[in-house]
Amino acid sequence: RREILTKGAAIAAAVAVPAAANAYEVPDLLYPFEALEPYIDAPTMKIHHDKHHATYVANINKAMEGKEEVDILDLQLNALEAGPVRNSGGGHYNHAFFWDEMAPPDEAAKSKISSELQAAIDKSFGSFDEMKAKFEAQAAPGAVFGSGWVWVCVSGDELKIVGTPNQDNPLMKGVAEDNMFPILGLDVWEHAYYLKYQNRRPEYVSNWWNVVNWNKVSENFAYVTEKKAGVPVRG
Repeated sequence: RREILTKGAAIAAAVAVPAAANAYEVPDLLYPFEALEPYIDAPTMKIHHDKHHATYVANINKAMEGKEEVDILDLQLNALEAGPVRNSGGGHYNHAFFWDEMAPPDEAAKSKISSELQAAIDKSFGSFDEMKAKFEAQAAPGAVFGSGWVWVCVSGDELKIVGTPNQDNPLMKGVAEDNMFPILGLDVWEHAYYLKYQNRRPEYVSNWWNVVNWNKVSENFAYVTEKKAGVPVRG
C-alpha cells in the first residue's frame, strides 16, 4: 500500500511540475551575427541578441519561476493583465519572431512571396509597393513614438499594418481593436539600429527590406490562415 501511495504521489508531482527556473531560452540565430551586413551591422546584432533579448528571457524566467510552464506564444493573450509578462514575455516572443523572419541579403533576394500571400497583399493594399509604403509610414518616428514594433497581420480575411508600443504585440488582447495574427514584424527600438543609423530610423526601415526572408513570411501567412492562431517561435 505504501508503495502504491508513493508511486501515486510521484505521478501527481510529475503532472503538476512548475516551470523550471530557465523555462525559456534565447534561440540561436540561424545565421552569423555579420550575415545581415551591410544592412544590419554585426555589433548591433550581437548586442541585440546576446544582451537585450537575453535580458527579456532572464526576466520572464524570473517572473514565471515556480509557476506552471506555459508556451511563450500562449502567454501573449492575457499579457496586458500579467505584469512582467507583458514586457518580458512580449520581448522574448517578439525577438524570437524577428530573428527568424530575416536572412542574409543574398538569400533574402532569392526568397519568394507565395501566390497566396501576394493575393492577400494585392487585396489589402493594392500592391506590394503600396504595402511597403504604408509599413514605412507606420514605422516612422511620428507614428510609433519612442520604442515599439510595426507588424503586418492577418485580420479576418485581410492584412493590416499596425504599430505597437514597447514590447506589446497584436496577439495581446486589448492591444489592437481586432483579433490579429502577425506574419511580419520590425523592431524600431533604438537598440535595433542606433549603432549604424543613429537617429535615421527611416533609412534603417528602408534597408531592412533587403534582409526579409519572404519564404518564412509566406510560411507564417500559411500557418496563420490555416490555424487561426499566432506563429510559434523557438526558445
